[in-house]
Amino acid sequence: MTNSVEFYFDVASPPSYIAHERLPGIVERSGATLILRPVLVGGIFKLSGNAGPVTVPAKRAYMMEVELPRLARQHGIALGFDPGAPFDSLGLMRGAMVAAEDQRLAEYVAAMFRAMWAESKNLSDPAVVAEVLGVAGFDAARMFARIQEQEIKSKLIAATETAAARGLFGVPTFFVGTEMFFGQDHLDLVELALHKTN
Repeated sequence: MTNSVEFYFDVASPPSYIAHERLPGIVERSGATLILRPVLVGGIFKLSGNAGPVTVPAKRAYMMEVELPRLARQHGIALGFDPGAPFDSLGLMRGAMVAAEDQRLAEYVAAMFRAMWAESKNLSDPAVVAEVLGVAGFDAARMFARIQEQEIKSKLIAATETAAARGLFGVPTFFVGTEMFFGQDHLDLVELALHKTN
């Protein structure tokens, strides 16, 4: 059996960004393969009856002003986001579906996470997104056209529905085989599970 970890994420989720930056070391140490599973976190919340931490003012303040900066310092991760950054990721996650079709999902995801959470770029501005895409070697005009196609919209819906049916109620979520782990704060358990499957 292939030793792998499935990583369910949305680029608008800062804990997913922290997980994304930590996972390369984990998969290297465990000899595992990383499988990226893009989903729309808003859809996951709706389908599972959950709500995001940003809907609770005290929880949002703690996460954005205390927890995430502390984790970034602990793990040496660049984090310079604007606490008021937008969280609507529908177009960006449709873009992930396009990148997956093009066999360039890892490059796309890295570029979007870095732009939003390390470089504080306003990815609700299409001009900024186009710039980020261009720097990463993507054809922005083609990407913008493709995310309007029903096929791509349907792929994101299907991926999100499949994830919810698997038990997801938020992101980041990880699977090692059939074992589910929620939250970047459980990556130590993910790594332990990967070593056990070797």
